[in-house]
Amino acid sequence: MRPYTRAGTTRPSVEGAASPAMPEHVPVLRAEVVDLLTTVGKRFIDGTVGAGGHAAALLDATPDAQLLGLDADPQALAVAEQRLASYGQRVRLAHGNFSDLKIIARAHGWERVDGILLDLGLSSRQLGDDARGFSFSSGGPLDLRFDPTGDRPTATELVRQWNTDELARVIWEFGEERWSRRIARAITAARPPTGAWRARDFARVAGSAVPRPGGKRRHHPATRTFQALRIAVNGELDALKTVLPQAIQLLDTGGRLAVISYHSLEDRLVKQAFRGATGACQCPPEVPVCSCGASAEVRLVTRRVVRPTAAEVQENARSRSARLRVVERLPLTSETEGHVKPPMHHEPAHS
Repeated sequence: MRPYTRAGTTRPSVEGAASPAMPEHVPVLRAEVVDLLTTVGKRFIDGTVGAGGHAAALLDATPDAQLLGLDADPQALAVAEQRLASYGQRVRLAHGNFSDLKIIARAHGWERVDGILLDLGLSSRQLGDDARGFSFSSGGPLDLRFDPTGDRPTATELVRQWNTDELARVIWEFGEERWSRRIARAITAARPPTGAWRARDFARVAGSAVPRPGGKRRHHPATRTFQALRIAVNGELDALKTVLPQAIQLLDTGGRLAVISYHSLEDRLVKQAFRGATGACQCPPEVPVCSCGASAEVRLVTRRVVRPTAAEVQENARSRSARLRVVERLPLTSETEGHVKPPMHHEPAHS
């Protein structure tokens, strides 16, 4: 985690961080996020501030609100600093992964907040940055790190280290790709012994190992493989598991946590964490009496997942897989702090 500087703003120096040639990022489910998060309070955290689209919308909707924006990507943070400059001291920005959410919030003196947003998707700027290799057509190196200033290995380095079995396991577990073993064999046979693998060359090799369907493809055949590598490179699922309980603990009474996910692995973790925080029993179905000690910290605001409207998908195709879930913090009493008597029988799961 980087040190904090002027007005809480931290910006590692990254050349080309705010290149105007990059495509603009359109915040997904912006109206829904504002509607669901600005019901009470005026202190917000955007744990994935990106280009600042959601942050600006929240600040506009609540004129006296303050916002702390985090991002692991220093280039995104530079763009957010420019976009949110007009809000002055109402905004603080910090470079860091949201897995350190509680530490960063408390470093700014924020013990309790009224709303937290986590938008887990890639931005248009990240996809358009040729130096990172997030895009299938990128001529840049297969890097895939959100924070290129950190010490995590690049995707090229990991692919070079893994054998075929390890690579197949990653593609299957993090990409849910049924052709993981075929793809892993193709990658292992074609990977360069030295130097960075170009993203488009990797996409071509990985995609060529996926059998062509009878009809028209909906996605690039290397989509799931890229997803798997990106998750592995950035430790995304571990970070998500770490941040969700921290975010709930930071909420004041009535405060809300909103999470936008883009694939089933993320959404499943969010759904399970939210269900557990509502006090729903987490014991296996075959256990007749609850013994897990589940306690209610939140209530579900969105009983079912919220998806973009058809109009939004038409305007922004990248929003089509977005799924929004929101919970609200229950009154902060000794019971809701984790000492509730567990329910005696299993409670039905919500979809």
